[in-house]
Amino acid sequence: TIGKDPVVANKHEWLNATLFAVRDRLVERWLRSNRAQLSQETRQVYYLSMEFLIGRTLSNAMLSLGIYEDVQGALEAMGLNLEELIDEENDPGLGNGGLGRLAACFLDSLATLGLPGRGYGIRYDYGMFKQNIVNGSQKESPDYWLEYGNPWEFKRHNTRYKVRFGGRIQQEGKKRAGLKPKRFWESLTIR
Repeated sequence: TIGKDPVVANKHEWLNATLFAVRDRLVERWLRSNRAQLSQETRQVYYLSMEFLIGRTLSNAMLSLGIYEDVQGALEAMGLNLEELIDEENDPGLGNGGLGRLAACFLDSLATLGLPGRGYGIRYDYGMFKQNIVNGSQKESPDYWLEYGNPWEFKRHNTRYKVRFGGRIQQEGKKRAGLKPKRFWESLTIR
């Protein structure tokens, strides 16, 4: 739910309400899977990539859960068109080419094979860029794909990591003692 009267809800708000309903069903499976992996102490595959070209998620999630027709029927009963809501979902700005597509395919294969694994990467605030022609010249502007937030995310404000940048290797005789970073950034965990 989004805490909005359905009579005055706009298309994007209906999209979010639908996403949250579908996400709740996905989360049940995700938590069960995590518990099973932890209890069995199984090895996991960790895939690190600069890009994950996962595409829009709603229709794929409904198909995977086997609830596409049910959701479509429920929305039609309320006078809404599922396809229009699906078109409203922003494409995550997490990749644009072969590397991102390959990473998404690897994760999809892990899930299909039932193998425990996770993908790690960078969550870009602006993703790609938009191109416009103004007075005969190309102008680029950021793609604000997170303008309305990302309803698929779970921000973990209590889990943060220091990311070290620059600096130098500290030497102690012939041994390297470690990195003395020039600066730190703090990263927020988003799942």
